[in-house]
Amino acid sequence: MENTSRLLSAEADTSEEAVEATIRPQSLDEYVGQDNLKDNLRIYIKAALQRNESLDHVLLYGPPGLGKTTLAFILANEMHSRIKVASGPSIGKPGDLASILSVLEPGDVLFIDEIHRMPKIVEEVLYPAMEDFELDIMIGGENGGGRSVRLDLPPFTLVGATTRAGDLSAPLRDRFGIISKLEYYDHEQLSSIIRRTSRVLNVPIDEEAVTEIARRSRGTPRIANRLLRRIRDFAQVLNDGVISKEISQTSLDRLQVDSLGLDDVDIRYLKGIIERFHGGPVGLEALANSISEETTTLEDVYEPYLIQIGFVNRTSRGRVVTEKAYEHLKIPHTGSLF
Repeated sequence: MENTSRLLSAEADTSEEAVEATIRPQSLDEYVGQDNLKDNLRIYIKAALQRNESLDHVLLYGPPGLGKTTLAFILANEMHSRIKVASGPSIGKPGDLASILSVLEPGDVLFIDEIHRMPKIVEEVLYPAMEDFELDIMIGGENGGGRSVRLDLPPFTLVGATTRAGDLSAPLRDRFGIISKLEYYDHEQLSSIIRRTSRVLNVPIDEEAVTEIARRSRGTPRIANRLLRRIRDFAQVLNDGVISKEISQTSLDRLQVDSLGLDDVDIRYLKGIIERFHGGPVGLEALANSISEETTTLEDVYEPYLIQIGFVNRTSRGRVVTEKAYEHLKIPHTGSLF
């Protein structure tokens, strides 16, 4: 029974990954949003191809779900290159990185997600690889009898992605020639993404439904696509497969996503500050403990959007809920905000 559950879970994960791969844009022309970054990347790519060189190393940072992974795959496609994918947490020691670098071929793109989570000792192996395309490895005994051997690597492009650019060491950050922050998407851009995804998935959708989903997607394409897939389920069962405004509203309400895209964690975050800490200021760790959430989850996933829409201010003394948040939650506010 346990094996069957694991198999079903694996099949579900594979299905979700297959859907993600299907709806992922393959070129800069298909990629919606981040217009300034795209325009610059077109220049960098064209220049690199004209010189018959690898693209310079690229660091992409910003909140989760804005398209960093998608851009890495697009860069590989635009450079007519293969892509190798790794994640910072999986590269725990220098040997792990060496095994990845040693199989790269000329022009390959190496994408490292969550690059800020690589140990510093691994970063040190990466420095000569990025700068000089050389790999230092230790050969020999375990008790100090080994020796360092330097191997040549083919030219490659490292694309690093992170939600916490401030956690990168300065020596690593400085070795990226292209550093760009991805911004939240506006409603028009999200609407374009939702229309495209609905076409790819062959799901009929009303324009009013597109607007409703975009409004509740908190400026994030990944969330827009995830909500669209869940609403598709409701539409299939309740409305002959057509996503109407009414079906969208019903589905999103049942998913506990409010009119601005706030979910249960957002509401608990805001009410936690209001009800337990009188609106703030409060430190992140104290708040996280009070609502039983991880500090990194709140800081990386939830806070950026709440700050973006003006519901939370980060001050030197801690987090403070703004008047706009009180109004949205329909909670009367009588005290000072600071």
